[in-house]
Amino acid sequence: MPDRGTRHHISSAVVATMPAFTASVGDALANMASVEVHGVENGKFVIVIEGSSTGELGTVLTTISLLEGVIAANMVFEHVEEETQEHDGRVEQA
Repeated sequence: MPDRGTRHHISSAVVATMPAFTASVGDALANMASVEVHGVENGKFVIVIEGSSTGELGTVLTTISLLEGVIAANMVFEHVEEETQEHDGRVEQA
């Protein structure tokens, strides 16, 4: 029987900005270690946030929502992957 593994949380989010702040918010997002920007159009960013828990994702999203010029930062989807370790040392995705 496998041991309980490590969980990896992945979330997509949309961040809406005031037009005058789109560039500075983009720079801030690009410098966040757990955030990837996948698109930007008309002041809206599509991002992916990765972390070890839902709480960690929420903390990052809260940090983003408090950036100057951010109108809204909304989580769209969250997925959790769990790696399990078999007793023989193999690692499998659950």
